[in-house]
Amino acid sequence: MSARQPRFNQQVLVDTTPLPDSIPKVQEVGASSAPLLSASFFIGARCQAYNDDYMKCKTEANGRGELDCLREGRKVTRCATSVLEDMNKHCLTEFRKHWECLDNNNQQLWQCRKFERPLNKCVFDNLKLEKKIPGAPENEVPVHERKRQIFAQSITTQ
Repeated sequence: MSARQPRFNQQVLVDTTPLPDSIPKVQEVGASSAPLLSASFFIGARCQAYNDDYMKCKTEANGRGELDCLREGRKVTRCATSVLEDMNKHCLTEFRKHWECLDNNNQQLWQCRKFERPLNKCVFDNLKLEKKIPGAPENEVPVHERKRQIFAQSITTQ
């Protein structure tokens, strides 16, 4: 046995170095996982070009993307924030019901289809954003539009 006593570092390290002026300033999104999951497909629909630019930058940076791609990352953050602000402005009730359901059901989307359908309709009517699941088969009804949810605890048809 070793005679040395274990030592644990419990300090939080914070880098206070300011970012260079060449990197645009941006407020953080400020949302927890449930609202972000609820809005994720709409964020993807509106912000696809910014997301693609960011991922292209990260791929081309060969592991140095954290610093080299901050500008593109800030654009993604601004776009995501704009989607959340618009959803709160136009569809607050539907949005809140859906993300609260996700929060109470372990982030399981299939448990919250009852609240998702009115949210999808409201966002489409007001923001002209449509939920599309990437990689979903073209010739099948998308899972979020199916009348019967197989794994849901409360089966609802709308």
